[in-house]
Amino acid sequence: MDADLRSIQEARDAVTGAAATRAAWSKLDQAATDAIVEAMAAMALRHAESLARLAVEETGCGRVESKVQKNRFCADEHARYLRGLRTVGCIRRDDENRVYEYADPVGVVAAVIPMTNPTSTVIFKALIALKARNPIVFSPHPRAVRCITETAKLLADAAVGAGAPRGSIRWLESPTLDATRELMRHRDTSVILATGGPGLVQAAYSSGKPAFGVGPGNVPAYVDRSADPDAAARAIVSSQRFDNSLVCASEQSLVIDAPIRDALLAAFAREGAHLCTPEEAEKLARLVAPDGSLNTAIVGQDAYVLAGRAGFRVPESTTVLLADVEGVGRDHPLSLEKLAPILSVYTERDWRAACERCYEVLRYGGLGHTLAIHARDEKVIWEFFAAKPASRVVVNAPSSQGAVGFATRLAPSMTLGCGAYGNNITSDNITATHLINVKRLAYLSDGFPLEAPAPRAAHVSDSNVGDEARSRARRESAAVSTPDPASATAGRRRPTPPLHLPDLGGRSTDRASGGY
Repeated sequence: MDADLRSIQEARDAVTGAAATRAAWSKLDQAATDAIVEAMAAMALRHAESLARLAVEETGCGRVESKVQKNRFCADEHARYLRGLRTVGCIRRDDENRVYEYADPVGVVAAVIPMTNPTSTVIFKALIALKARNPIVFSPHPRAVRCITETAKLLADAAVGAGAPRGSIRWLESPTLDATRELMRHRDTSVILATGGPGLVQAAYSSGKPAFGVGPGNVPAYVDRSADPDAAARAIVSSQRFDNSLVCASEQSLVIDAPIRDALLAAFAREGAHLCTPEEAEKLARLVAPDGSLNTAIVGQDAYVLAGRAGFRVPESTTVLLADVEGVGRDHPLSLEKLAPILSVYTERDWRAACERCYEVLRYGGLGHTLAIHARDEKVIWEFFAAKPASRVVVNAPSSQGAVGFATRLAPSMTLGCGAYGNNITSDNITATHLINVKRLAYLSDGFPLEAPAPRAAHVSDSNVGDEARSRARRESAAVSTPDPASATAGRRRPTPPLHLPDLGGRSTDRASGGY
């Protein structure tokens, strides 16, 4: 059997084995499920640094300290978010209206893991899958197999040690494109978590299975004249330095309100940024997209390394490369999503012109993802929020850390939906509540009229009854069959809840009830 056929068979075996654990998962209550998730999170937290080092060593991109932060974010911040969240049995009760919600697992989760955020994404997806009592199978990016596999093994050991059915966390040892396709369309696969490029997401949507995909994040960051230039520069540089802009929500373009340009660029210089000359910007553009498409060798590299590869020198301490750009599109390579500490710079006369420029950037590969805005004028903030096709608008914060919920109060997540703007099924930050089936129990409303069959109206013939008699017959028939609105609501009372339903503790999954 050749390598491709072996990888396809491996995918089939992995899904079949994961599916065999579903019966055991159905017997676990909320407390047992939570204990498993806590054990996994503790294991990931203990190994956050070693897994980060392994990821940088294997993929050759990103920064160790940032990957440590991302691993800890998933194992700590996200684990705390999941704590107390109800995902088993009755998760919400509305005694007033006698409607009750009950959570069931969706089944086997097929999880595709990118090279850009390999270990943190495994931690994140494993936690949300098992929190919802679903087994999960990972398909690693071929350039990150070792670090992804090591992370999955650690989590699997922790889960089994805490009582999870053995085989609930599985992974492909020899991932290929054919194996990933087989994983996604296998009859026992229930849902797909697809994190990767447009081709991968399209394959997930074409598999015939429910899929949570993500879109590209060509994120514009607008700095308004009302902003604090020092705070804005500090936040944006922090975001760019966070794993060298590998998070899909990292800023890719800087749109500046003209009156604040000089003060802002001076603040960027104090943060270690380098503003390219026109000649340097041209060299950088050739490096970023030599044939019109992104050169993936630049992804996640340090700013000084990128400058050297482009053919000019900057200090090793350089944080970000800034380059003035005149337009957006294929004729302007730096307007691409770059996933590297390079920002295309646009200067606009006012916030209205800046608003249009941000829209152009989003349309060029970022629809539905994220927009960052730095301003103290609430009118401008809300104008941007209302007008832009972005599912997350991050205000006065680093976009990388803000969009994923690290530097904001958004739901912590490493999978960010782009909604219908970006051809995704949801605009949410994906979490465990997206991996449960919610079924609802509803009782007959008190006072609802259960209509009896209307009495048969006497036959009325034109030959023996005049117009007045026919009208009277119709009115009498209608009076019998139509309920009195007053009687329909009479006697309504607060119903007595069913005795067998628990008094829910912890957080409900329903936002309206104060949960998540």
